[in-house]
Amino acid sequence: MKMMYMTLMSIILLLTMSACKDGKDKEADIGKAVKTETPHKNDEETFSSVFPLTGIATNEETDKRAVAVMVNNHWKARPQSGLHKADIVYEVLAEGELTRLLAIFQSEMPEKIGPVRSARDYYIELSQGYNAMFVAHGYSPEAKQILKSGTVDNINGMDYDGTLFKRADFRKPPHNSYITFENIKKGMEKVGAKQTDKLDMLPFLTKSSTANIVGKDASEVTITYPGGETVGYTYNENKKTYARSSDNEPTIDRETETPITLSNVFIVEAVHRVIDDAGRREINLTSGGDAILLQNGVAQEIKWKNENGRIVPDGGAFIPGKTWINIVPSGMANSVKMQ
Repeated sequence: MKMMYMTLMSIILLLTMSACKDGKDKEADIGKAVKTETPHKNDEETFSSVFPLTGIATNEETDKRAVAVMVNNHWKARPQSGLHKADIVYEVLAEGELTRLLAIFQSEMPEKIGPVRSARDYYIELSQGYNAMFVAHGYSPEAKQILKSGTVDNINGMDYDGTLFKRADFRKPPHNSYITFENIKKGMEKVGAKQTDKLDMLPFLTKSSTANIVGKDASEVTITYPGGETVGYTYNENKKTYARSSDNEPTIDRETETPITLSNVFIVEAVHRVIDDAGRREINLTSGGDAILLQNGVAQEIKWKNENGRIVPDGGAFIPGKTWINIVPSGMANSVKMQ
C-alpha cells in the first residue's frame, strides 16, 4: 500500500511540474508578443527644425528664401496652378473690383505657378515683410518705380516674356502667363538674388493652446466683395481645415486637382482709397484694425497689426499650417456671413 501511495504521488508531482512548465512557456510567448508589438519611446519621430511660415516641424532645411508671386484671380484664370503649395496667400482688391493673389512660397515649391499677373505697390509692400523674391508680369506706374529702383529683388514678365515666363495655349492674354520654379531659380541667378534666408517665425499656437480656441461657430463663411465676387470657406471637422471656394466653385490646383485647404483664414479690414481713373487703389496696411480669425471651426473677432511688414493677429496667433489672408475694405463686416 505504501509503495502504491508513493508511486501515485510521483505521478501527480510530474504532471504538476509539466503543467507549470507549459504555463511559463505560454507566459513567455505572450510576453514576447507584447514586447514585439509595443512601440519604444525612442522610436518616436523627432524633428530638427520648424518651417517659419507654417510652424510645421521638419527635418528639411528651412533657410530657403521666400518667393512671392502675383497670381491672377479673374474667373478666366481659374483654376490656378501652384496655390496649394503656398504657405501664405494674400487676397487683395486690385482695380475693377476684382481681387488678385499674392502667393508666398517657402516650405515647398510647386512645379508651375500661374497665371502670373501684374504688380501693385501694396502687393510689393506685403512681400517685403518676408524679404521675398518678387515675381510678377507687369506693373502699375507706382509698382514699376519701386521694382526698377533696385531696392526689391524681382523678375518680371515684361522683361522675360517667352524666356522665363511662358504663354499657355489653353488661355488668352492676360490670363496665360506661367512660370516654373526652375525658371524662378534661374531668374534669381540672373539678377544676383540670394536663394537662402533666415526668416523670423510667425506667431504660432502650441498644441494645447490650439485645443482651447473659443469663438462663434463658423463652419460656413462667405465674404462678398464690392464687385459681387464671393469667397467661401467650409470647415472640415475631421481634417481641422477650411476648404476655399470662389463664386461657389472649389479652389483647386489646375494640374493635380488638389483642393486648397487652410488651417487659418484671417479676414482683415483696411482703409482703401481709389487714386486714379483706372480704379487703382491705395491701401493702408500699417495702421491695424478690426479682423476675424477663423480656426478650428470658430471665428474670433480680434484686431490685426503690422509687425515688421507682416499682417498678424493682435493678441492672437496662427495654428501651424497654411494661411489665407483676405484684406477687405473697412466696414465690410456686414459682408462676411457665418453659420
